[in-house]
Amino acid sequence: MSDPKNVPLAAMHEAVGARMGPFAGWNMPIQYPGGLKAEHLHTREAASLFDVSHMGQLRVTAADGRPSTLHTQLEAALPVDFDNWPSGQQKYSFLLNDNGGIEDDLMLVHLHDGLNAEVRLITNAGNREADLRWLEAQCPQLRFEWIDAALVALQGPQAEQVLAALDPAAAALRFMQATTLKLLGADCFATRSGYTGEDGYEISLPLEHAQVICARLIGRDEVRWAGLGARDTLRLEAGLALHGNDIGPTVTVVEAGLAFAIPKSRRAGGTKAGGFPGAETILRQLAEGPQRRLVGLVSHGAIPIRAHTALVGPDDARVGEVTSGTVSPSLGHPVMLALVERRAIEHAATEPLHAMVRDKRPPVQITPLPFVPKRYKR
Repeated sequence: MSDPKNVPLAAMHEAVGARMGPFAGWNMPIQYPGGLKAEHLHTREAASLFDVSHMGQLRVTAADGRPSTLHTQLEAALPVDFDNWPSGQQKYSFLLNDNGGIEDDLMLVHLHDGLNAEVRLITNAGNREADLRWLEAQCPQLRFEWIDAALVALQGPQAEQVLAALDPAAAALRFMQATTLKLLGADCFATRSGYTGEDGYEISLPLEHAQVICARLIGRDEVRWAGLGARDTLRLEAGLALHGNDIGPTVTVVEAGLAFAIPKSRRAGGTKAGGFPGAETILRQLAEGPQRRLVGLVSHGAIPIRAHTALVGPDDARVGEVTSGTVSPSLGHPVMLALVERRAIEHAATEPLHAMVRDKRPPVQITPLPFVPKRYKR
């Protein structure tokens, strides 16, 4: 196994005492001297800067230069529809296998001017190369180019005022919109999105400008560095699924509660129904309902309940498994995502669920998601 790669901003993290650790093939800041809980709460109260340069940034174009080729090829590979997709709009989608399982979840931005079109695509870190191979095989008429740039996420209720101080155009964006901002003289592609449930931005920074821009951002009183540990607890409070934990090749979009990302046009009766990998399974589950589902759980006991913990019903029969779990820094009690059988969900009011934690069986309750309200600027 090769050594983890360093992100472009590694020296900045090390200079402020970040605890670095391997993650998906990269040496990443896990937390900073103030600790995970302080980073988490600061993000909820002000703004934090996360280095997410391990994520894959792809530029996708048609080899023949035709927007129609780009659109047709990607619509055959992904459950998306480019009709009426405005330029600069970001959407959430998936690479699916033939069983409807999620090989990866992606963010895509459609950019077009009527004559030319491209798609900016963000992949999960551990799937970068596998995603590229899959897309190249599925879309032989397209060109794929890695964007060699740093990627940071500025997240929190004060993110807008911080970024707008560098370019006022940042304030005009709404959730899931994208534009190119001018930050300290550099063109930086930015989306108003993130993975914390808070308002904020993800910003692609040219390598030669990344450190000076981050130094300016982190120099603001409102902004502190935050690591992958806080990013994980924040996304869990927001009820956001993590690939490799909550979703993956054996979990379908419908089971994961992510069918909102399947356009109506790609569903049964739609103008472009089916026609993507796994469509048969996805459309059947949309019609009949899945046999299990990803749900939110809470416990009000003192025992932390982590991923891979078994869930049982009143007769101790296994009915599911926790996929992500933490003690919520915002709420002060355990919160979890879990894959639970349909019957157990339907009868949870009369047949309580328990988690198998060593020799303990703390009760858990199904609860609506998110655990902490999202505060996106729509």
